[in-house]
This record gives sequence, C-alpha cells and structure tokens, in this order.
Amino acid sequence: MSAPVPFRVGLTGTVAAGKSAVARRLAAFGATVIDSDELAREVVRPGSPAFRQIRDAFGEGVIGPDGAIDRAALAGAVFGDDEARARLERISHAGIHELRARRVAEATAAGERVIVEEIPLLFEVGLEGDYDMIVAVDAPAEARQARARRSRGWSPERFASVDAAQLPASEKRRRADRMLDNAGDPERLDQAARELWEGILAAARARAGAAAAGAEDDV
Repeated sequence: MSAPVPFRVGLTGTVAAGKSAVARRLAAFGATVIDSDELAREVVRPGSPAFRQIRDAFGEGVIGPDGAIDRAALAGAVFGDDEARARLERISHAGIHELRARRVAEATAAGERVIVEEIPLLFEVGLEGDYDMIVAVDAPAEARQARARRSRGWSPERFASVDAAQLPASEKRRRADRMLDNAGDPERLDQAARELWEGILAAARARAGAAAAGAEDDV
C-alpha cells in the first residue's frame, strides 16, 4: 500500500514578516517543516556544484575563512545588482528545487500528514500549483524593517531594496489562501498560528474526504 499523500502548505510572505516564527509554531503542532534557507545552505556546501559555480561567478571574496560560502559577503556582492542576483538565483534554485523534492518524498514515505514548506519567493518563482494551501505572513513595513535590522543587521536601504524586489504585500495577500498578520506580539502570533493549524487540519480532512468519496464513485 502506498503512503498517504500529505497535505502540502506553501508558507511565504513579505521580507522579515516572521515566516520562520510561524513555521516553528506549526512544527510544534505536528507539521513537518522544510525550510528553503536551510536547503540553500546545504546546496552551496563546500565542494558542491553550486559552491564552485558561485565561487567562479563572484570570486574568492565570497568564501569565508572556514572555506564555506560567506552568506553576508555573497549578499553584499549582489546587493543592488539585479543581474548578479539573477545569476545567483539561477545557480541555486535548481539545486534547492531538487533537494526540496527529495525532502517531500522522504516525508511522504514516512507517512507525515502535513508538510509546510517555507519559501520566501514562492509566488515569484511560480510554485503556486504545488500546494494544497498557500499561507502568506505579513507585518507593517516599519515592524519588518526594525526586525531586519535586529536579526540581520540590514540597513534601511538594504531592506528597501530587498523588499522592492519581491511582489507587493497586496499582491501576496490577493494570491494567498490564508493570511497571517504578525505585528510582533508573541501571544497574538501564538493564537494566530494555532488557528492557522486548525484550519490546515480542517482543509486536510476535507481533501481526504473528497478523495474517499471520489474513490467510492469509481467503484
């Protein structure tokens, strides 16, 4: 008997809106979380094809003292340069996509019921059709800029550049199945994440029921 098909959730949102905070809460509730940032780090590990391509494209200056990609230096190398950023995305996206597919297959084989895939550029790279539900996380721009400064050391100019390179929040809201607003209150985020989880489980049950009814009709 084949493993049941898990309910797949694409988790996206605006820059520094708190997607990872939402993902951690969903993981605590029982979701299997696949983080694109973690995949990106694995794809460019020293000796990998993507590592060599990045070194060739951007030079030894993006290699840290430990021999691994210096993510801050690499971000600086593409900052404000659309062509360089596109080159980096071409190098990394194929490997990330392959690794994500492998993680999904592993979770499916293990019988996991809900997979949440944290993908900042989900809409931008055209992955909408891969998911049963798309959730977008948003927060006021002022809160997001402050969060990016605290957690990533970004200047206001850096934040504005990265934010402008993505789809506007209004467009992500329009295209998402569910929105989660994260203005920064942990208790409110806890409650919103719990309500989101309950909605995911309800949608997963509805899908399973529809599939079972369809199977009976085919008999």
